[in-house]
Amino acid sequence: KAAESALFSGFRALGLYSNHLPHVLRFHRRHRAFYLATAAGRSFHTYNVKKLGIVAVSNALLQDITCLAADRMLVFASYGNLLHAFARNKEVVHVYKGHKAEIHLLQPFGDHVISVDVDNVLIIWDVQSEEEYLQLTFDKTVFIVSAITHPSTYLNKILLGSEQGSLQLWNVKSNKLLYTFPGWGAGVTTLQQAPAVDVVAIGLVTGHIIMHNIKYDEMLMKFQQDWGPITAISFRTDGHPVMAAGSPLGHVGLWDLEKKKLISQMRNVHSTAVAGVSFVHGEPLLITNGADNAIRVWIFDGPGGAGRLLRYRMGHSAPPTKIRHHGQNGEQILSAGQDRTLQSFSTVHESFNKSLGRGSINKKKSKKQGLQYDTRALPPITTFASEIARQSDWDGIIACHQGCIICTTWNYQKTSMGVHKLQPKTFSKNKLLDVYATAVDITTCGNFAVIGLSTGHVDVYNMQSGIHRGHYGKVKAHEGAIRGVAVDGLNQVTVTAGSEGVTKFWKFKTRELIHSIDLCSSPSRILLHRDSGILGIALDDFGISVVDLETRKIVRTFSGHHDQINDMAFSPDGRWLITASMDCTIRTWDLPSGCLIDCFLLDSAAISITMSPTGDFLASSHVDDLGIYLWSNRSLYSLFSLRPLPADYEPSVIMLPGTCSAQDVDTIEDEETSDEMIEYDSPEQLGERLVTLSLLSESRWKNLLNLDTIKKKNKPKEPPKVPVSAPFFIPTVPGLVPRYASTEQENNGQQSKVVNLGILAQKSDFYMQLEEALSCNTYESPLSILKDMGPSGIETELRGLAPEGGGSIEVMQSFLRLIGMMLNTKRDFELAQAYLALFLKLHLKIISLEPNLLDEISKLSPQLEETWNQLQTLFNQSLCVLNYTKTALL
Repeated sequence: KAAESALFSGFRALGLYSNHLPHVLRFHRRHRAFYLATAAGRSFHTYNVKKLGIVAVSNALLQDITCLAADRMLVFASYGNLLHAFARNKEVVHVYKGHKAEIHLLQPFGDHVISVDVDNVLIIWDVQSEEEYLQLTFDKTVFIVSAITHPSTYLNKILLGSEQGSLQLWNVKSNKLLYTFPGWGAGVTTLQQAPAVDVVAIGLVTGHIIMHNIKYDEMLMKFQQDWGPITAISFRTDGHPVMAAGSPLGHVGLWDLEKKKLISQMRNVHSTAVAGVSFVHGEPLLITNGADNAIRVWIFDGPGGAGRLLRYRMGHSAPPTKIRHHGQNGEQILSAGQDRTLQSFSTVHESFNKSLGRGSINKKKSKKQGLQYDTRALPPITTFASEIARQSDWDGIIACHQGCIICTTWNYQKTSMGVHKLQPKTFSKNKLLDVYATAVDITTCGNFAVIGLSTGHVDVYNMQSGIHRGHYGKVKAHEGAIRGVAVDGLNQVTVTAGSEGVTKFWKFKTRELIHSIDLCSSPSRILLHRDSGILGIALDDFGISVVDLETRKIVRTFSGHHDQINDMAFSPDGRWLITASMDCTIRTWDLPSGCLIDCFLLDSAAISITMSPTGDFLASSHVDDLGIYLWSNRSLYSLFSLRPLPADYEPSVIMLPGTCSAQDVDTIEDEETSDEMIEYDSPEQLGERLVTLSLLSESRWKNLLNLDTIKKKNKPKEPPKVPVSAPFFIPTVPGLVPRYASTEQENNGQQSKVVNLGILAQKSDFYMQLEEALSCNTYESPLSILKDMGPSGIETELRGLAPEGGGSIEVMQSFLRLIGMMLNTKRDFELAQAYLALFLKLHLKIISLEPNLLDEISKLSPQLEETWNQLQTLFNQSLCVLNYTKTALL
C-alpha cells in the first residue's frame, strides 16, 4: 500500500540546522566559494558561507547520520555499518559495505576514504570501485582508535590517536607501522594539522592541547583549558597565528601561537558542547556549530582578539511545544519551545527567521547575570495567542508559562518580550501554590486579552496598558480549571471551557452568562474558527464535539482517536477540522458531511499543528523533535475526492517531510484509491429531448457560408515568381566585349508549360460512404468524415455532389437524409445547420428542379421548425428573466 496521505503531502522541514556532529567545510573551485555541510537527522544540509543560505538538502538515509566528512568532490555520510558517498550534495552514488560494527570516524584520503568502526577495524576504500584497499584491526586493550588525520605532505601516511593516549603513524600503501608516539598519559580526542609542515595539534580529554612536531617527535608547546576535553581545533590562515579550540561547555578558547598564551575566551558560543570549529581559509571568519541546533559565523575584525557574531542560523535547542501561524499571509510561524524561547520561522526564506528571546521576570537583571546563571528566567511557554491588528502600536502576543500565574506579552516587531506581565491582583498578594495560567486568547482588534487560570477564574486585560478590565462570573467562571478560552470575531461572545465538563458562553462586554452546555466528558482544549463561528472542543475521552456559536448547540461529534488529542486546526474556510493525537495520527474531519476524510500515521506524535490562513500548508511539531514540518495541501493543486474513510481504515506510516525524498519512496498503485478517483466521463447526449452541440471549434463550421468572401480577401495580387536559377556553365553572348547571356535570352523568351491534369473523375471517400448509406441507412461514417475536414474540404465535397461536379441526384438525396438523421437524434445541432445552409446555397437551382430532392426538403422543414421553436422559446424566457433581474428594483 502506498504510504501517503490523500490530502497532505510532505513538503519540507523548518528550523533544523545542526546536531552533535561537527560540520564540514568545503571549497568549490569553480564557484570560488566556501560551502558548509551539517547533519540534520537522516539528511545533511549544505549552506553557502557568504550568506548562510541553504543550497541543498540531501536525500535521506534510512537512519540518522552518525558520521560526516567530505573531500573535494563527494560528501561521505554513514549510519550503522554502512558508508555512503553523495554527489552534488544530493544523491547517493556509492555505498561501501564491509564493516561489522558502527562507523565512528571518517577520513577522506585522495582517491580513497578511511573509515573506523567501534570494533577498532580500520578499512581503506577505493572511492570509485567501492572495494576494500586495506583493512587493519587494532587490539582494543592496547590501542582504541579515537582520532584520525592525514599529516600534510606525508605521502600515503595517516596519524591515528587512541583512547590510551599513544599515537601511531602508518604508511597505508606498504601497510607498515612507521612510528609510535608514547603520548601524554591521556586519551586523544582530536587531531588537527597545523599550518606549519610536520606540526600537528593534539587535543586530549584532560583539556590539554599539544603542538607536536611528528618529524622529530618533539613537543613544541602545550596549552590547557579548564572546560573539559577538547572537542575541536582549528587554525587561522589569514596571517594571524591563532588557534581556536572548542569545549563541551559551549566555550571557545583562542591562543596566540607566537606569544604562546591565551588571548581571548569566547564564552557561551553554544548552549551545548561545541561540535565543530573551522576557520575559513585566508579569511578572519570562524564557523562553529553545536547540538543546540545552531550554526554561527564569527568575524575577527576588532581589537582584543575576540570574534563578534556576524551571522547565524538557529532553531529551537529543545522541542517546540506550541506552534501557530502569525498574520494572514501564512509566511510566519510562531513557535514556543521547551528551551524557553519564542521564535518565528519563515516559510519563505531562513533570512526572515527571528528569535523573540526568553521570558524573564526582570530583563535588565537577567542580562547582567547572563543566560546560564539567570534565576529570573520564566519557565517554557505552554500556550500563546497572537494578533497583528495593533502590533505596530503595542504588544500583539500573549503567552502562558508552565506552572506560572504570570502571563507575558511579547512584541513581534521589536522581537523581544513586551512591557506587561499580566497577573490578577488577588493572587499577587496571596501567593498560592499550584495556581497558574492555563488558557489565553487575544481579541481580533488586538485590544484585549482573556486569560483563564487553573482555579477557574477568567480575567480580561487591556493589551495596551495592561490594566485589569474585569472577570467572568461572580467570583469565578468555572468550578474546575480553565481548559480553554476564546472570543468571537466581533467581540460579542466569550467562550470558556472548564475541567468540570461545562462550556459557558458569556457576553464579552457586560460579562453576563448567556448559555452553558454540559459535555459528556471533560474538555481538554477548545479552538474557535472566528470567520464561521464554529467551535471545536477536544474531550478527555478522545472524542471531539463541534459547537455552532450562533445556535449554541453541538452540531457534530467525532470519535476515532485512541489517545489524548494534543491540538486542533481549522482550514481557512472552516470546512475541515484537523486533529493531532498521541496515537501518532493526524485526522481530517469534513464538517458539512460529518465524515473522516483523511488520516495518516507518523513515527512520532504531533504535539502541535496549525493550518496556514491561505490554506496551502499544514505545519506540525512532534515529540522529541526540534523541527517544524510543512505539509502541502493537495486539494489546491490536484484532483481530490472527498470520500469518507471506512470505519476500519488502517492508516499507513509516512515519513516526516525533509527526511525522505519523493524519489526514494517506492509508490505502489493502490487499487482501492485508484478506483475512487475515476474521472467522470460525460455521455455524448444526456437526454433524447436535449439538443447537443458538437465539440468542434467554431472555425470548422461558422464561416462555411462566407468562404467565397474569405477566398476573395485571401486571393494573391500577383502570381508567385519562380526564383531565377543560375546555370552550371554561365553562357556568354558572342562579340568583341564578352558579356553574360541572361536566361531569357538563352530560352529566347519561351518557357515550357506542362499542365498536370492529375487523376480525373475519382470518387472521394465521403461520396462513396453516402452511396453505401442509401442501401444500409446508417450515416455515422460519412458524418465522421465531414467532422474531420476543414471548411474548404467540406465545400469541395458538397460541391462535388451535384451532377455537373461528377455526382448524382441519389447522392444529394442521401446527404439530405444525413441531415435528417442529425436533426432526429438532436446531436451536433450546429453542424447540421451549417452543412444544410451550405448545401442549399450551392445547389438551390438543382433542388428546385428535382422532385425527389424537394420531397426530402419538405420532410426536413418541419423537423427544423420544431427544434428551433423549442430553443427560441427557452432563449426568450432566459433573456426575459435576465432583463428583469438587471432592471427591476428588487
